[in-house]
Amino acid sequence: MAQKFERNQDASVYIGNLDERVTDELIWELMVQAGPVVNVHLPKDRVTQRPLGYAFCEFQTASDAQYAVKIMNLIKLYNKPLRVNPSSMDRRQQQDVGAKLFIGNLDVDMVDEKLLHDTFGAFGQLAQAPRIARDQGGASRGFAFVGYATFEAADRAIEAMDGQYLGGKCVSVGYAFKKDAKGERHGSAAERLLAQEARRNDPGLGDAYVQNPG
Repeated sequence: MAQKFERNQDASVYIGNLDERVTDELIWELMVQAGPVVNVHLPKDRVTQRPLGYAFCEFQTASDAQYAVKIMNLIKLYNKPLRVNPSSMDRRQQQDVGAKLFIGNLDVDMVDEKLLHDTFGAFGQLAQAPRIARDQGGASRGFAFVGYATFEAADRAIEAMDGQYLGGKCVSVGYAFKKDAKGERHGSAAERLLAQEARRNDPGLGDAYVQNPG
């Protein structure tokens, strides 16, 4: 199997949110539907040898990789929606500016990740695929998170969608609480300033997006 540094980034995709039961062979069988596969790399914990929940798949051409993103993103495998993005986007997606929204009161029967993607993607570039909180059985818990590449896009989504009906229920949309700060939400003036500085130093950071799954 080819080493990671040998992989053609332009012809590769990152596959996230993988169930621990997913194997190299299963990823290969799934991705070959988009085009000829050169290599699949499924990182594992060095001690336990358990998969880390993500993988890389290299195709023969960049166009095959782009097609895989288009048709495979948010497809469910073991009842978990895959996050399939161009491998070259990894660095930018890891640099989270903090434009993360909480969407509450979701209709658990009608709203899935694709509907959230199609709805909230209209307001700006998404930094990552929408994530619906689910129980161990895979059922929606009625809320989700959406991350944008810019605060401007997140602000537009809040203004347009807070209090609107999605599916059959009126949803609440606002900035999510920070994990490590009690009671403090994303979207603060400090975060916005840091995001502006980051874009000034690396203008491409604002260009990250998740392609429409079609």
